Amino acid sequence: MKANKILMSGNEAFGEGAIQAGCQFYAGYPITPQNELIAYMARHMPERNKVFIQAESELAAINMVFGASAAGMRAMTSSSSPGISLKQEGISYMAGSQLPGVIVNVMRGGPGLGNISPSQSDYFQATRGGGHGDYHSIVIAPASVQEAYDFMGLAFDLADKYRNTVIVLGDGILGQMMEPLRLSAANQTPQTEYQKPWALTGCKGRKPNIIRSLYLGDGVLEALNVSLQKKYQLIQQEEARYEGLFLDDAEIILVAYGTMSRISKVVVNNLRDKGKKIGMIRPITLWPFPKKAFSGLPAMCSKLLVVEMSCGQMVEDVRLSVNGKYPVEFLGRAGGGVPAEEEIIEKIESIL
Repeated sequence: MKANKILMSGNEAFGEGAIQAGCQFYAGYPITPQNELIAYMARHMPERNKVFIQAESELAAINMVFGASAAGMRAMTSSSSPGISLKQEGISYMAGSQLPGVIVNVMRGGPGLGNISPSQSDYFQATRGGGHGDYHSIVIAPASVQEAYDFMGLAFDLADKYRNTVIVLGDGILGQMMEPLRLSAANQTPQTEYQKPWALTGCKGRKPNIIRSLYLGDGVLEALNVSLQKKYQLIQQEEARYEGLFLDDAEIILVAYGTMSRISKVVVNNLRDKGKKIGMIRPITLWPFPKKAFSGLPAMCSKLLVVEMSCGQMVEDVRLSVNGKYPVEFLGRAGGGVPAEEEIIEKIESIL
C-alpha cells in the first residue's frame, strides 16, 4: 500500500526527514529563510523523545552538535548563509575530530547579511571546506521537497559511514515552497547499523576514548591529514551522484543543481518538444563532484551551459571536469536574482 501524500514545505521536509532518519539531537538558531525548519524541530523532536535546543548563537549550536556527536548521537543543525559562516570553525573541529554530523544550509543572498532571497552563492563555502585546514564535507543538493525529505536519510548514513560532516545544500525557494510529499519511514530507515566504538559513552571495561583535533606531536597532525585524504579519495570513488537527461544525442548540455535544475529541466523538455537536441546534467552530490558524468558525452555535443544563482561557482568544477574538451558557457544571477526560463532559452539560442 502506497503512503498518502501530504502538503509540506521544504524546510519542514528537511526536519521530518531528519527525524525519520533517526536524528536524536538538534541544536540551532533562527534565521530566515530556514526558520520553519527550526520551528518544526522545536515542536516534533520533544514529541518523539528526542533532544531539541534553541542555542544562544550559531557558534553555540554547532559546538552542541559536536558534543552530541562525540557521545554517539545522530546530531544535526541548520541555518542560512551568514549563520553557516559562523559555524565554520565548529565544522572544521568536527572534521579534525572525525565526527559525523549533518548541517542543512538554506541559502540566501550575499555576501554579508545580504537579503532573504534565494541564492546558490555558498557553493564554494560548502565544497571547499569553508573552515580552516585541509578537509571536505560531503555536500548533497536536493531539488524538490520530496528530495529534501529523502536525502536526509542519505545524509545521516553517509555521515556515520565515513565519520564525516555532511552538508545538505538547499536555497530559499526550496525551503519556502510547498509540494506534495510522500512520507515513507521505510525509505528513511538506516540501511546499516553503524557501530560507534569511538564514542564517549563511558569506559567501564575498555580503554577510554579521546576525541580531539589538537595534535602537537612531531608528524602526528600530518599523519592525520594523510588519513583524512585517503578517506576523501574513497568518498570520491564511491559516493558521486548525478542525474542525466537526454545525453545520448545532445548538442548542448545544460548543467544545473538544486532549484536551478528544475527550471533548466523545464527548458530542456520544452526545447526537445520543438526538435532541439538539448540535454542536462544535474549534480546531486556537489562534493564529491560527479566528474564521470562529463567523461562520456556524445560526439555531437558542441557546448555546455552552466546555470546558477551565483556569479559563477559550480562552473569552475564543470570546466575542470571537461578539461578543455568542450567550451563551457555560463548564465548566472546573484543577490537573489533567479534565471528565468526565457533567459536560459535566449542564451541557448545565442549559442546555437
